[in-house]
Amino acid sequence: MAAPVSISEAPKPHILIVDDDAEIRDLLSRFLSKHDFRVTTAKDGREMRQAFEDWSFDLVVLDLMMPGEDGLKLCRQIRGESAIPIIMLTAMGEEVDRIIGLEDGADDYMAKPFNPRELAARIKAVLRRSANVNSPEAPEKNGAALGFADFALNPATRSLKRGESDIPLTAGEYDLLIAFVGHPRRVLNRDQLLDMARGRAAIPFDRSIDVQVGRLRRKIEDDPKNPNLIKTVRGGGYMFTAEVNSA
Repeated sequence: MAAPVSISEAPKPHILIVDDDAEIRDLLSRFLSKHDFRVTTAKDGREMRQAFEDWSFDLVVLDLMMPGEDGLKLCRQIRGESAIPIIMLTAMGEEVDRIIGLEDGADDYMAKPFNPRELAARIKAVLRRSANVNSPEAPEKNGAALGFADFALNPATRSLKRGESDIPLTAGEYDLLIAFVGHPRRVLNRDQLLDMARGRAAIPFDRSIDVQVGRLRRKIEDDPKNPNLIKTVRGGGYMFTAEVNSA
């Protein structure tokens, strides 16, 4: 397992690369280190778990196809213990596996072969979202707590409560909910939601927003199969139907 690069005075985001391909680990380690990231690499689940014991990370880049414990199993394991952002690396054309990865808690994905520069841009975008960097239209701009239905959303802590119960959200789920809460009772198509919640344009057949909506519905809807808060608009996208107030 490769050790992190040296740390400068200014803290750099610490990225964990988990991939069984030594060439990819080396390529990403060298490239990301040159672009102001600290990098640790792991070749499998055992080394990944050891890395989590030894270090604190800001984001994980996780390969989907690995012998033994595959990326989906490791993604579920990470998500069961942490809300750390995860970007999955998938083989070209594995749309079903990408969807499963998103359902299991990944925040974004890149198809192999990929351009390291694009991956670095994706990493920065996910880190910006998880660090709660505000957009001009974001309802969290002033940090005021927001209420809808019987939920309370606190942008200052990126937390959601229903009564006294905490509702855990991944970074992707939180950003999608913020996009909905910021535009209540307005039809938002998939491209708009992808841009608001993930800071990038859609690619053909990109169903990642649909997966994230499904995950969010399971957490806030009484009956996710018959949703009342996030309605599907045929041919249009989705609409957040609840009235939003200062909590």
